Amino acid sequence: MPDVLETPIEYLKGVGPQRGDLLRKELGIGTYGDLLLHYPFRYVDRTRFNSISGITEEGAPVQLRGILKRVRMVGEKQARRLTAELVDATGSIELVWFRGLRWLQPVLKDGVEYIVYGKPGLFRDKFNLAHPEIEAATTWDQGSATPLQPVYSTTEKAAAKGLNSRGMGKLVQVLLPQLKGALPETLGRDLVDQLGGIGREEAVMEVHFPQAQDRLDMAVHRLKFEELFFNQLQLLKQKQLMQLDARGNVFAHVGAHFNSFYTNHLPFELTGAQKRVVKEIRKDMGTGRQMNRLLQGDVGSGKTLVALLSMLIALDNDF
Repeated sequence: MPDVLETPIEYLKGVGPQRGDLLRKELGIGTYGDLLLHYPFRYVDRTRFNSISGITEEGAPVQLRGILKRVRMVGEKQARRLTAELVDATGSIELVWFRGLRWLQPVLKDGVEYIVYGKPGLFRDKFNLAHPEIEAATTWDQGSATPLQPVYSTTEKAAAKGLNSRGMGKLVQVLLPQLKGALPETLGRDLVDQLGGIGREEAVMEVHFPQAQDRLDMAVHRLKFEELFFNQLQLLKQKQLMQLDARGNVFAHVGAHFNSFYTNHLPFELTGAQKRVVKEIRKDMGTGRQMNRLLQGDVGSGKTLVALLSMLIALDNDF
């Protein structure tokens, strides 16, 4: 199963040619592997719901459960929009959509219970929800095995075709069972144990559909460590190759320029740190390999003097 991650995305159930083309153009998702690495950017605690009457500020996300009423299309041309009223035991709030109307209108039904998620805004001194995520409570309850609902990034064009966050999540749900055994471990057993014992495949599955916050934290830590680990290995490899392949000039000795300045013209004694750094730089300059060094220190700590002494070594070697 090593090539399953390279499978074109249109072969995934629920995608097809049109959606596959949309996923490529809008989200850069062209294969199973691309979708797998399209991680959620946040999570919603699906066990917690707000009451409509408890909404007191704009912009703070809320999750509501209520009955949908008065679903209707209003306005003309550019002002055309879909509106509905969500009612719970504490009050009601207007929902409004300006995009994806053809797809949404036949889906939303009066008198049906829905789960709604969005950020409240004020319009004429009343709170409303513009473009909230919405799903029938029955299908929501069927998919509530995990308390943390993943939220995926998408685009307006993709969302209008049903590929909003929930739509993306459903595709990932279809994908994950097909990838059992397709994600080989990349770290040694000792490293995995140090990271909490969570393997690569388990971490990826957990990030998409976490069973608990502590498991999610471990999975994210594992994947971040892995990314940083291999970035560092690549840097070390490049450094080693550069040292082997790119030969530089050898500054073999310290001569009159350096010694005369150091003995007769240096107006103060070097600090221990300066002496150590000059010694390290002299050693580097004598190897014939490229030196890649950052000299760091406070203002007035003597960085320029160290640079000058290094230049004098170059002069002593006829450079």
